[in-house]
Amino acid sequence: LVIVNGDHDGDGYLVALDKTTGKTVWKRPRVHNTRSYCAPIIREIDGRTQMVLSGTKCVASYDPNNGRRHWIIDGPTEQYVASLVYNGELLFLTAGYPEFHIMGIRPDGHGNVTDTHVVWHTTKGCSYVPSPIVGGPMVDGKRKYFLIVSDLGIASCFEASTGERHWTRRIGPHYSASLIEADGLVHFLSDEGVTTIVEPGKEFKVIGKNKLGEDCYASPAISRGHIYLRAENH
Repeated sequence: LVIVNGDHDGDGYLVALDKTTGKTVWKRPRVHNTRSYCAPIIREIDGRTQMVLSGTKCVASYDPNNGRRHWIIDGPTEQYVASLVYNGELLFLTAGYPEFHIMGIRPDGHGNVTDTHVVWHTTKGCSYVPSPIVGGPMVDGKRKYFLIVSDLGIASCFEASTGERHWTRRIGPHYSASLIEADGLVHFLSDEGVTTIVEPGKEFKVIGKNKLGEDCYASPAISRGHIYLRAENH
């Protein structure tokens, strides 16, 4: 299947197309008609295949095979850009328009779980565009830390399971690229083309910095031991 997130100001929808023929396999309307830009993520969670995305004033999980909705959380804001991430226990979202939110969500619900499945919630250090990441060691099958950088360069590291904020630092002026992890280290690439490499942990520890010398807004990609960057001129 090819699944398209059609969140926009008209009649929003999710649609699954047969990848060979292009025919519609299923199509589901979205709850609200508000633009968002999230790429869904698909994970095996709680014995179910879950396709999870935020947008149109909600966070929701669907079965990608038939489009049926598993669960939904109302809000917490209107528009979303950053994709959710999953650490083996909780889903994490960040949103920044018109209000800022970070949430840790239990993904084992059914129906409307707004009042029951938000484990932790903060409105400080959130991002609108850059997607966050989970990192650090695996503890009982789940990644220990949740890391994020705001659009204005405020980086934070949280205890993923509780939302305890271990540190917050300004590491640069502007950020659009999503965070990536390589060899256990998290890479923060600024719009100005500076990559700050941080070791996830309770203490803020910069391993190195790399300056490209030109602006860079796209997220880095990793393949076969190499990191690929698309900058303004290269």
